[in-house]
Amino acid sequence: MMVQKRSLKSRLKPYVAALIALLIIIWAFSGIEFKGIKDSAGSVLAAIVSGLFQPDWSYVYSGHGEDLLSALFETLAIAFLGTIISSFIAVPFAFWAAKTGKHFSVRSTTGKFLLTLVRVFPELVLAIMFIKAVGPGAFAGVLAMSVHAVGMMGKLFSEAIENIDRGPEEAIIAAGGNRVDALSWATLPTVLPAFINFTLYRFEIAVRSASILGIVGAGGVGAPLIFALSARSWSRVGIILIGIIVMVTIIDWLSATIRKQLLK
Repeated sequence: MMVQKRSLKSRLKPYVAALIALLIIIWAFSGIEFKGIKDSAGSVLAAIVSGLFQPDWSYVYSGHGEDLLSALFETLAIAFLGTIISSFIAVPFAFWAAKTGKHFSVRSTTGKFLLTLVRVFPELVLAIMFIKAVGPGAFAGVLAMSVHAVGMMGKLFSEAIENIDRGPEEAIIAAGGNRVDALSWATLPTVLPAFINFTLYRFEIAVRSASILGIVGAGGVGAPLIFALSARSWSRVGIILIGIIVMVTIIDWLSATIRKQLLK
């Protein structure tokens, strides 16, 4: 059996790629100005660690709506509503952006460009914009989460549509069905499990993002966290971080369990 000799270009390609990556890393680090570690870093770190190991358990529940559980439930509500709203809005955008043929498509290109444009704006920027429009609170957080998630979920949904087998669609049309029949009986049943899977995955990300939106006044657990950090109340910071960790862990576990059931 003859072994085909690799060309010089193919042999050098990995080394060229590694060299380019190394140069990019060196360039990135050269743009960072390191000013050293402050003298107070040790005491601040010790205070943070002490607060984490001595959390303020009295803040967990007070019954007045100004406690940790209330903030965590509001965070979950923002993430859930933002994900559900964006998942429905993303479906028509996904069909707009999906490329169903091998040739250039104006429809698909404009759809992909619009979804990319939506993803350009970070959630915090969108939250600040909506706070100016509707005022501070959870509603602004839901709007920011919904708009930002449309860009990502529309991209994932469109890729799922592009990767499906077109055989069932062609069979329905060949049997006398129209495009609506093909969409209802072939396309949607095929892509629905992928849509649900991506929606659950996006909900995991949304829970983490919703925990930060409160920093700019968009509701959730971020607001008490930034207040505790500003006041250097490390025991309060500790219990809030513990609550976020527990919430995110439970959501990740539930989401992973549901997605495994969908893939069976």
